[in-house]
Amino acid sequence: MQLGLFDHGMPRAADDVACGRMLAVAAPDSALDTAELRKSRGAFFTPEPVARHITDWAVRSTADRILEPSCGEASFLLAAVDRLAALRAPGAEDSDLGHLDGIELHADSARAAEEILSRVGVDARISTGDFFCCEPTGSYDVVIGNPPYVRYQDFSGEARTRSREAALRAGVALSRLASSWAAFTVHSALFLRPGGRMGLVLPAELLSVNYAAEIRRFLLDSFERVELVLFNERVFPGVLEDVVLLLAEGYRQGPTEQATVRYAQNAGALAALDTKVRVWQPVRAEDKWTPSLLPEDALGAYAGLLSGGGFVPLEAWGDTTLGMVTGNNRWFCLSPERVAELGLEARDLERLCPPGSRHLRELEFSPATWSQLGETGSATWLFRPSGEPSRAGWDYIAAGEADDVHTAYKCRVRTPWWRVPISEPADMLVTYMNADTPRLTSNIARVRHLNSVHGLYLSPDLRALGTSLLPLASLTSMTLVGAETVGRSYGGGMLKLEPKEADQLPVPHPDVVRAAQPALERVRPKIASLLANKSGVVAAAALIDDVLLEGELGVARSEIAALREAHAGLTARRFARGRDAK
Repeated sequence: MQLGLFDHGMPRAADDVACGRMLAVAAPDSALDTAELRKSRGAFFTPEPVARHITDWAVRSTADRILEPSCGEASFLLAAVDRLAALRAPGAEDSDLGHLDGIELHADSARAAEEILSRVGVDARISTGDFFCCEPTGSYDVVIGNPPYVRYQDFSGEARTRSREAALRAGVALSRLASSWAAFTVHSALFLRPGGRMGLVLPAELLSVNYAAEIRRFLLDSFERVELVLFNERVFPGVLEDVVLLLAEGYRQGPTEQATVRYAQNAGALAALDTKVRVWQPVRAEDKWTPSLLPEDALGAYAGLLSGGGFVPLEAWGDTTLGMVTGNNRWFCLSPERVAELGLEARDLERLCPPGSRHLRELEFSPATWSQLGETGSATWLFRPSGEPSRAGWDYIAAGEADDVHTAYKCRVRTPWWRVPISEPADMLVTYMNADTPRLTSNIARVRHLNSVHGLYLSPDLRALGTSLLPLASLTSMTLVGAETVGRSYGGGMLKLEPKEADQLPVPHPDVVRAAQPALERVRPKIASLLANKSGVVAAAALIDDVLLEGELGVARSEIAALREAHAGLTARRFARGRDAK
């Protein structure tokens, strides 16, 4: 076997040349494999610095047995050729060096991989087929690669069934919401011998999504050491999904209770990656790993407030639930003017918090606010007869059927289609999609809410305290940081908070809020004034920090400053990625 890819006429200085780009040029029949087809099977070519960094970390001996599953056109196997060449002792025989295997679903890509490896004198075995159909061998020293990324909506049928069965071999039961990479990660590990190493490019979903909880647990339970490399900039141009490099070693020599974390600005900066690592330990292995994004001093303050009992998850105050799903907000949600135009009666209607959440940025949603929104044309009424509709109501229903409103999925699966399922008005409203940070707003108007926001039903013994003070008390830097770690960043830089994620939002303990009640009441007018200004939430948090973090809990000013800086850094990172997405 002849080693040294870049000794054969290809450029050595490849920081600005991706293996994927070079290979795509060399691939036969590339015109038949379009970008759309590659996307459908989750194939995204790996930038050369990423493949090289993972491979250089994982391959440590010329005797290593190396597998690249879903190898595409062999980005990682080609990087392994260079790595083995660097490890080769002077005078060593080529035949004594390495054992390279690949598996690839796409036949043209598999042939391209074989041809490219053959062209540089490498005798590698590339198998064509579904990786999930390959029986784990438990024989490789190294498994490296970039698993296919297919979202759960497109990952269905037999492919999903095979993937879940593969994960179950390791005792990992995956949700039906799991994307393809999750089962792929578990199945890849099963090809390792005890003590083996696995280096993968994974979506940053690993850190944050609920369905990845079992993957996080599996990694910490199965490996002796787990390292994460995070990026400040996007690694794959034109791809919205953030990625993380997973470097796990010592298979079947776990568990470990912690992971080490390092940062790189971008893929090109991996060669100069800071050798300083941070250690992060989740409370439970399956918990979200997003707190690992925090700087070390902020992480210490954050963990201390949680473990010390001063802060609790929001679910300690009550239950967070989804709002109503109408099936067609445009038809069901009506402005007062439209109600009058239709001649609808009170029995046809329910009072409604209008769709969206721009109007939920202050401490309370009052009857006066509700009325003002209606006067300016917002949809403050829900068409929802609880009993027999009025004559005008029946006319409106008939008009809806003429417009096929009743054929929408949520409408046609209920009887009658025009009666939206409702529940009691929530004590508080929790914003769902946020440009800055989630807000808790007291529902003083006692209106019902749609699924554009969540409802918080406070425990009976905490209802009075929470309705009055929780919107104030939740405006600490601790809660702002917590929102960035329990929530998820989406395209455009929006921070999304599902009900289960809202349950984990760290807020002050009821006893802390009760003890600080007089001081919170004193700053209420100032906070209300600041929140009326869209840019005032950070200033409001600084005031509440003074009252609760420093005044009530005795948190050091240096730790409060660390939390504030962490929040500023996380939001800046989210906004920057949102600009990249646009």
